[in-house]
Amino acid sequence: QVQLVESGGGLVQPGGSLRLSCAASGGIFSINAMGWYRQAPGKERELVAHITSGGNTNYADSVKGRFTISRDNAKKAVYLQMNSLRPEDTAVYYCDAEVYTSYTDYVGRRYLEVWGQGTLCTVSS
Repeated sequence: QVQLVESGGGLVQPGGSLRLSCAASGGIFSINAMGWYRQAPGKERELVAHITSGGNTNYADSVKGRFTISRDNAKKAVYLQMNSLRPEDTAVYYCDAEVYTSYTDYVGRRYLEVWGQGTLCTVSS
């Protein structure tokens, strides 16, 4: 069973930084795209940042220039470096991965979308 486990959330003051990590484990042949989403209280889940298997990235306008997504394919991990944090960045952050569980699925481009359990990031003075 494929699992994603996030870490790195916590409480930080405005202007501070946090680094989130997400590691995948289980029956994985390969991972396609990976991403970070967030959900603030009373709001819908939104995309924060996305990275393809080739390393191409895209970001929500609200975090451009402040957040950086990266991945380590050998470790099956994705990271989110968050700088210049604002109170409006407060949310539960979820990582997401498109996982191929076999060579057959990889060739057929049939991936399993897997979500982490979420990690709370609170920006407050």
